[in-house]
Amino acid sequence: MPSDLFSSSVIDAVSIDCLIFGFRGSGLDILLIKHGEGISKGKWALPGGWIQYNEDVDEAAGRLLKSLTGVSNIYLEQLRAFGDVSRYPEKRVITIAYYALVNTDHYALSAGFTASDVQWFNVHEVPKLPYDHNRILDFGLRQLKHKVRHEPIGFNLLPKKFTLHQIQQLYEAILEMQLDKPNFRRKLLNMNLLVPCHEKQKDVSHRAASLYRFDKKIYDQLTEKGLSFEL
Repeated sequence: MPSDLFSSSVIDAVSIDCLIFGFRGSGLDILLIKHGEGISKGKWALPGGWIQYNEDVDEAAGRLLKSLTGVSNIYLEQLRAFGDVSRYPEKRVITIAYYALVNTDHYALSAGFTASDVQWFNVHEVPKLPYDHNRILDFGLRQLKHKVRHEPIGFNLLPKKFTLHQIQQLYEAILEMQLDKPNFRRKLLNMNLLVPCHEKQKDVSHRAASLYRFDKKIYDQLTEKGLSFEL
């Protein structure tokens, strides 16, 4: 087959779908697009599309996410493939799902390509999605909960200087459970992951809390080696 055909064609039996979780204050969101064309026109869905012949799957994930939502320059981790025979109408399609967790304040959204709109939705207020996207979302949430217990989360989600309450809010949002404050703080501090800034919050209406920052070297070591953070 001529190379110029490869450069302009897509593999319409393999697709990409992206789960972009966003942390905003104390809640967990998911990024959705509204399809502007095709068989699911007008429906909210996970950002995704077809892989081109001349790109690898990681490149396809980044390209599709940027063209559909305007979100770029984030690390997308491959979640798994979903290939139920009936997951897509009329033909056999296997999708490769990617996921990431980002701070929503760091990204400006811009709908493009085949998307007519793009918005953050609270993970508990997601509409009925096409195909098996609700199932993919549920699987991604379970994976995120597993991940937060086995490697540190938060380096790119929290301010450079943060309070212990802010990091507990992050974990509670992901795990969807209320954590015992003394127990959580003791386990977190015992990992030697946090460095006291010897500063307190400013311009707050409540009692100012102490500020911390992540020790980048230890954070990277724990991410690579893993941890057991039973809460």
